[in-house]
Amino acid sequence: MFEKILIANRGEIALRIIRACKELKIGTVAVYSEADEQSLHVQLADDAICIGPAASNESYLKQDRLISAAEITDVDAIHPGYGFLAENAQFAELCESCNIKFIGPKSKTIELMGNKALARETVKKAKVPVIPGSDGTVDNENEALSVAQKIGFPVIIKAVAGGGGKGMRLAHNKMAFSREFAAAQIEAEKAFGDNSVYIEKFIEDPRHIEFQILADHYGKIIHLGERDCSVQRRFQKLIEEAPSPYLDNKLRKKMGNAAIRAAESCNYENAGTIEFLLDKHGNFYFIEMNTRIQVEHTVTEEVTGIDLVKQQILIANGERIKEDQKDITFNKHAIECRICAEDPAKNFTPCPGKISLYYQPGGHGVRVDSHVYGGYVIPPNYDSMISKLITFGRNREVALDRMDRALTEYLVRGIKTSIPFTQAIIRDPEFRQGSVTTKYVEEFLKRKPKELFINNEEKI
Repeated sequence: MFEKILIANRGEIALRIIRACKELKIGTVAVYSEADEQSLHVQLADDAICIGPAASNESYLKQDRLISAAEITDVDAIHPGYGFLAENAQFAELCESCNIKFIGPKSKTIELMGNKALARETVKKAKVPVIPGSDGTVDNENEALSVAQKIGFPVIIKAVAGGGGKGMRLAHNKMAFSREFAAAQIEAEKAFGDNSVYIEKFIEDPRHIEFQILADHYGKIIHLGERDCSVQRRFQKLIEEAPSPYLDNKLRKKMGNAAIRAAESCNYENAGTIEFLLDKHGNFYFIEMNTRIQVEHTVTEEVTGIDLVKQQILIANGERIKEDQKDITFNKHAIECRICAEDPAKNFTPCPGKISLYYQPGGHGVRVDSHVYGGYVIPPNYDSMISKLITFGRNREVALDRMDRALTEYLVRGIKTSIPFTQAIIRDPEFRQGSVTTKYVEEFLKRKPKELFINNEEKI
């Protein structure tokens, strides 16, 4: 087993990895920027090294500094978490060349599946359904427009190196296409250093369903069921749950088998996620593969009882997956809400600053993954998510009622948060029916007054 792991990340995922390592009796090394000196992951790791200024491109994205920190502390492996360099093939290759185990898939797999156009063609050969679109990237606007007209509007323009909703633009007609194509290229260049894009038919009113897979070094691949991630705003997931309230066992098996074929097509190893869009007729289409742990991995853990971060480490250490597909059962329902330092009453403006009071909910069926505490100062340099609130129970109704109760208990003062907005969704009859699509939040915001989302600063 590894003796020491460096965690190339920050925030709640860094803390999550530290906890898994401690249970496996593995030493941990945290890295941090100057802005994160007081973060919990720095305080709870066995060792910690500052790797640069607050800006992520001067710290968490500096590959040479991460490798130097790994060599100085003599670690066996690096866990990238999610975001930052988690899906950077160059960084994975650098780890491999320095004889440091990268806890994730091989660099060639990351490169292949990280290019969304190549990933699409790869899984297509494995008979995984894909959305109609361009054959690879499109180099200029005229070529792209020709593809869009051929498959029919609306279309979505996607960055090949995309993720987190960046470099994605929707065009409903020819007039809007030129503007959105240029915007997607600019955003892709800024976010990923690559302005390459491809075109796909836009599936209207779909559900966003993703399957968690595990694959070991010996060719064994299993799936751990699905997560429904349809509650989104601007392509960013807000609420996730497992299992999906929409899927029946027949469709779950069909989609799960397709997810395994997708993983087989790229010789996948470690934990990964296959993402699909599911239309109202039950047709599903591959959209991308995430070659890392997902933010929402927690709901899969709660319904299956399998610790995914531990599994990542064990697989990277060369161990076999002990479970067979028949062993994977779903005995509970789990829901995750992402809690962000944002003001939902002011168009979700980020709200960094000092937390004057922090009290997180607890009780039976409640889990909180967070790196913040009372007195902690949220820096303005990173993602606004401050915690993940997870509730679970014997069925969806119990999990929802616990989430409502937990959100009521959750006290964060000194900053604005998305808690009141999230609770409004949890209480919405349409959401509770389980029939929402990716358009739900857009429609929800139109019918709900902004006053509903005001943070109650008087409640202590």
